[in-house]
Amino acid sequence: MFQYDLVVVGSGPAGRRGAIQAAKLGKKVLVIEQGKRVGGVSVHTGTIPSKTLRETALNLSGWRERGFYGRAYRVKEEISAEDLRRRLLITLDHEVEVLEHQFARNRVQHIRGRASFVDPSRLQVIKDDGETMQVSCASVLLAVGTKPFRPDYIPFDGKTVIDSDELLDIEELPRSMVVIGAGVIGIEYATIFSALDTAVTLLDPKSTMLDFIDKEIVEDFTYQLRDRNMKLLLGQKADKVETLDNGKVALTLDNGRHLTTDMVLFAAGRMGATDALNLAAAGLDADSRGRLKVNPETFQTSVPNIYAAGDVVGFPSLASTSMEQGRIAARVAIGAIAKEPPKYFPYGIYAVPEISTCGLSEEEVKERGIPYECGIARFRETSRGHIMGLETGLLKMIFSLKTRRLLGVHIVGEGATELVHIGQAVLNLKGTVEYFVENTFNYPTLAEAYKIAGLDAWNRMGDIKSEL
Repeated sequence: MFQYDLVVVGSGPAGRRGAIQAAKLGKKVLVIEQGKRVGGVSVHTGTIPSKTLRETALNLSGWRERGFYGRAYRVKEEISAEDLRRRLLITLDHEVEVLEHQFARNRVQHIRGRASFVDPSRLQVIKDDGETMQVSCASVLLAVGTKPFRPDYIPFDGKTVIDSDELLDIEELPRSMVVIGAGVIGIEYATIFSALDTAVTLLDPKSTMLDFIDKEIVEDFTYQLRDRNMKLLLGQKADKVETLDNGKVALTLDNGRHLTTDMVLFAAGRMGATDALNLAAAGLDADSRGRLKVNPETFQTSVPNIYAAGDVVGFPSLASTSMEQGRIAARVAIGAIAKEPPKYFPYGIYAVPEISTCGLSEEEVKERGIPYECGIARFRETSRGHIMGLETGLLKMIFSLKTRRLLGVHIVGEGATELVHIGQAVLNLKGTVEYFVENTFNYPTLAEAYKIAGLDAWNRMGDIKSEL
């Protein structure tokens, strides 16, 4: 007899959702978390901290009101790292309390310790006090998440050369910063610090960024970054990074260019946190970045009773999708029916400005050979945009000329990650351009941009009723 029906390693979005789902179905569940508190990377160093930091920076800097009062406008003249950290700690405490209450209410057991496999059905746990114990289970869900990639040639010191986890503990805000890595994490932090008036340089070996996002949206986003004097050094690599005696950091690029800055944030990738799991004992292998390969429908690994979900299985590495992956994996693991999730899910990038997308990009539509038409709306065209003082912001929708159905919605600007859900619902319900033309939206709202973009496309597509 096994001690548990399901043992979950990690308490981030995938782990906690999987554990609670199994417990709600009457199964005996144990969560093993090696961190000081439950919540995983999402709560303590990733999703929640970065979004809290973003909101605090925008509020204290007066960023949203600068359209009215000018670029020199500030809510707080001198913003310190402590100002940012104070709100962060309040938010984190609340998130942990909610999660612990959810575990208690659903009778999910959880312990602190480092887990590793003894065999596919047994794990060894080394607790904080040094005590070692073993647990046995019918199934295992690995939801260990990721950790920052830290190459040897970067002289990390936790103060002036840092990774994205260490960023939350900085003692003072830098006047200048070089961010290495133009992925989602690098772009989010680069734009947040730019909003705090830090002089930011974004560096990446690739000549493009955010290739999975619609190209027109990326072009608009790039224009906004350059317009506020962010330096984008794409297609350039840092060959050497060294700390100087005066506290500065010097970088030598592969094209011979030299940069000097107060702080370097290395955010070029993350690795699956699987190195301490003793995967070999369970018959598993991770790839070069520590990630696990799974069946994309069931999240089952090559070992039948072991499942993996969340960032440790790779793209899209979103808290929202990780939760759904964990729920599906837990249901399959305990023999419950798991319905296939809706086809389209939103992708959110919490930069300044936000980017959110759902469905096919224009590039993907072209590749599939689908005849299409686009509709565009700019936030400044809406009354709400004027009220908010928005000078930027773009909503783009793509429709099939044959079926008139919505194929994709892409947004850059204020509130993008909230607005995208209207498009997501229409996508999954197979709605057409007529929905946006004939529907009534609250006035004044930014959601009116959907009607404007819908009319923009409809004007070129023609009225189907007049053609019948």
